[in-house]
Amino acid sequence: MAVSEVYARSLSVGATGVPARETLIGGGRCVADPASMVIFGITGDLARKKLVPAIYDLAHDGELPTDFDLVGFARDVDGIESILRDSVILHARTSFDPAVWELLVERIHVVQGSFENAASFAELGSRLAELDAQRGKPGNYVFYLSVPPRSFALVCDQLAICGLNRGSYGWRRVVIEKPFGHDLVSSQALEIALARVFRPSSIYRIDHYLGKEMVQNVLALRFANGMFEPLWNNRHIDHVQITMAESVGVSGRAGYYDGVGAARDVIQNHLLQILSLIAMEEPVSFDADGIAAEKIKVLSATELIGPLAETSSRGQYSAGFVNGLSVGGLAAETGFPSDSATETFAALTVGVATRRWAGVPFFIRTGKRLARRTTQIAVTFTPPAHRASIARSGAAPNVLIFRVQPDDGIELHIGAKSPGGGMHIQPVSLGTDFRSVFDEAPEAHERLIRDVLCGDATLFPRREEVETSWRIIDPLLAHWANLGRPDNYPSGSSGPSSSDRVMSRTSRAWRSL
Repeated sequence: MAVSEVYARSLSVGATGVPARETLIGGGRCVADPASMVIFGITGDLARKKLVPAIYDLAHDGELPTDFDLVGFARDVDGIESILRDSVILHARTSFDPAVWELLVERIHVVQGSFENAASFAELGSRLAELDAQRGKPGNYVFYLSVPPRSFALVCDQLAICGLNRGSYGWRRVVIEKPFGHDLVSSQALEIALARVFRPSSIYRIDHYLGKEMVQNVLALRFANGMFEPLWNNRHIDHVQITMAESVGVSGRAGYYDGVGAARDVIQNHLLQILSLIAMEEPVSFDADGIAAEKIKVLSATELIGPLAETSSRGQYSAGFVNGLSVGGLAAETGFPSDSATETFAALTVGVATRRWAGVPFFIRTGKRLARRTTQIAVTFTPPAHRASIARSGAAPNVLIFRVQPDDGIELHIGAKSPGGGMHIQPVSLGTDFRSVFDEAPEAHERLIRDVLCGDATLFPRREEVETSWRIIDPLLAHWANLGRPDNYPSGSSGPSSSDRVMSRTSRAWRSL
């Protein structure tokens, strides 16, 4: 059997010999066309830790198109096969299978060059055309910009100069990773640069949180279960907390993180996207257009609640203990300026000005070097309206919790009678760990790369979503810019004391980490 036939069989059947699963995406079956994917910056951190391992996992599970080629574009390509192999061994979700790797590596090609050199892009075009001719492919290309945002426009312009952005046959798609600018003005400038080269429908903006199964389950729980949607409004919900806590610091990312901070890095994208899924109305259809339309409505109605001096908080971590280990503060991080005013913790309060959500505060927080790593959404329901004695004997509000990471699952906290005499109520938890119920879920980049190949944009933010999110965050960043240095908080804590004031002013409290 020819190598190409073995490769095709491995991709369509999978390394285990089990037929590949039929994939339901956006309400239809995902059948990816033959294509070539170009990763600009294939030797960079993102490509080595996420993208190439995700492509290997897709190949291992038989989820790649039959005629798939990966073209790496980098300045230094020495030893690239060994580098990528080691990355797959270290970071892939599935076990390393030398047979699968050998078949995949035959479809990995390299173009050495720089973004400034037009000749390098001409060589890339020749290589892609050669692969099309060899495989009989129709000229479908994905350009994945795994490069610093400052290089986005340059790479796109070079693709346009060489005529690679559009063709008389086949489709062209470009993928960019956040950050999509550092404020509204720069985000708009980026979109202009992209739009002059690629059609809007060809631009895929990756927010990897949308590729997480638990985030997608927000919509499943809301709209596939009749018991929740009637309660999903301001008559029954007291408030919502969205938390993304990390136990690690900025080690290794100091150059990127300084001047960016927690609000830009996490809240403007990941957490506001989660908010939009929690607060959106049911879409007319669960496809890219239907979901995007409802998310845009929610984000357009979302506004900061003030006064910001009381409803927001920011901080920088200092020395402390995380998981029993002594760790240094931000000032001790290599490459981080000692006088930096960049926040590593951010909390804010927003409201959604719609009939459904009027009066319900959404509390959002994120931080580094906190007590533990967790991302969760906690929807707290209002207590019973009738304050009978049974409701006063220890009952706590009902809380629905979506655990996004690290232990995906759902919890519902209810009040139950404790054993013994008298009616003493105590909170108990009903829940499920998704990993014990379902097969192992694909990593976020696996799902998103597969969706790009299939042309399904459901899990990718639209331009309007990105720009509306900046309109929400920009006033807060402007407010903080006039305040000097952030408050300090010890590593291993729940954040600065000012974050507690954000909640206590409303007689509420953050859920413990």
